[in-house]
Amino acid sequence: MATKKSPAKKKVATKVVKKAPAKKAVKKVAAKKVVSKKIVKTVVKKPVAKKVAAKKPATKKVAVKKTPAKKPAAKKPAAKKVAKKTVQSASSKTPKVDQYGLEQDDEFYGLYFAKSTSKGLVEVKPCTFSLMYWWKGLLGYPDMIEISKGSNTAMLQFESTFGGGDSGETELTEKDVLDIDHIIEVDEEEMMISLYSYVPIPVPEKLVGALSLAVLNINPETRYGSLEICPTENEEGVTEHFLRYRAATYLRGIKSGKVEAIESMVTNGSEFFGLALDAMCVNKSIKKWLLS
Repeated sequence: MATKKSPAKKKVATKVVKKAPAKKAVKKVAAKKVVSKKIVKTVVKKPVAKKVAAKKPATKKVAVKKTPAKKPAAKKPAAKKVAKKTVQSASSKTPKVDQYGLEQDDEFYGLYFAKSTSKGLVEVKPCTFSLMYWWKGLLGYPDMIEISKGSNTAMLQFESTFGGGDSGETELTEKDVLDIDHIIEVDEEEMMISLYSYVPIPVPEKLVGALSLAVLNINPETRYGSLEICPTENEEGVTEHFLRYRAATYLRGIKSGKVEAIESMVTNGSEFFGLALDAMCVNKSIKKWLLS
């Protein structure tokens, strides 16, 4: 199920409350009462004047009644109600999410995807669908994506051909061509896409040291992804070492442009892997191994 796309990969290398009125009203009332009682003093005897003196506490009571200006305590419940309203309005603004945890403004929100297989319909979750759209919709290749039971993981395997540059300033020229194996893995729970690109031939034991040193020197200069020497056991139980390039990208939080993010990862990954391979070929033994 592998397909080669040498031309494509070749390009890769390159309110204030006023209480004053209330005070004035009280003073005016008190003044009127005093005036009326002075008129009484001219006609009536002194006992009437005593009554005026007795009524002075009444004016004090009016002044005391001003203390209920502590009514702000009664206003506290109103403040609490306002706080509750703000909480309710804030909670009502929280975005809705669908069965995959995608928010309402996501490009795939509320959509359900599935593909037909020999075992029936298989659910295709958002990250896997993004990979499928890139592979089938944009590149036009047949569907080779393997989806696990439960649809939480998926994997795509394919090959490409790498060719060197033709500027004359690179170690690998356009005549120097080698095959590269690629694996793209999908983790729907993490919403992560990982790219692994391999040189398909094992590293000779005598070159493992030199290749490890080259990886240590090149990785700090690799702006995207990293090189690795990956040990594995073959069918005979013998440990073999393979040179691979690894890059990954998270699709969580990308509301629009998931497919473009995958395309960018693969394009940039292939470019940086090509540059790394060319840099390694300063060692003629490594170059000979790569082109063998």
